[in-house]
Amino acid sequence: MKKYNIFALLMLLIAPLCFMACSENEDTVEEFPDWKNRNEAYFDNIYEKAMGIEDGSWKIIRNYSLEDTIPAGYADHIVVEVLEKGTGSGCPMFTDSVLVHYRGRLLPSTSYSEGYVFDESYEGEFNPQTALPRQLYVGGLIDGFTTALQYMHIGDRWRVYIPYQLGYGSTGSTGIPAYSTLVFDIALVAYYRPGVTPDPWYAKKGKWITE
Repeated sequence: MKKYNIFALLMLLIAPLCFMACSENEDTVEEFPDWKNRNEAYFDNIYEKAMGIEDGSWKIIRNYSLEDTIPAGYADHIVVEVLEKGTGSGCPMFTDSVLVHYRGRLLPSTSYSEGYVFDESYEGEFNPQTALPRQLYVGGLIDGFTTALQYMHIGDRWRVYIPYQLGYGSTGSTGIPAYSTLVFDIALVAYYRPGVTPDPWYAKKGKWITE
């Protein structure tokens, strides 16, 4: 009889906790609802938009690591919106280092109407006169970012749309959920090509190329 009384008492104590847990789950708002489908549809729309614009303000660029002989789909490309056109000669190579301004964000979500900013080299509005560029190694980045840099010239400022297949894939990363299309604003300031004799328009060997 005593065991039954103790059991009944425990059930009375646990019941409110279970009710509270259920209530909390019902009130929880999912931060990234239908995230994979939303991101795939968004990138497909951006890709098709870029295909219809022929004035040079949009570009579609194939993943640098994909051989030309291999058939490619939408997700094997990045889409670029040219915000400012640079005048520099030459482009960074896979083995180069670069100085860049950048800001990376996700698509709009429940808590971030303009997209969560997961990484940036500057704060607030972009001002190339006051912002300090960040040094990155071209070959050490996600495929989409690496691809973009190898087609940029000094002074270019691009908005780059990267499908999750060329970003953090189906696993995600710290602060970035799986299946995330990434949107980067990138401005190329300079690049450095160690061990290569520079062409006439390059800065002297051992210096950053800034034009």
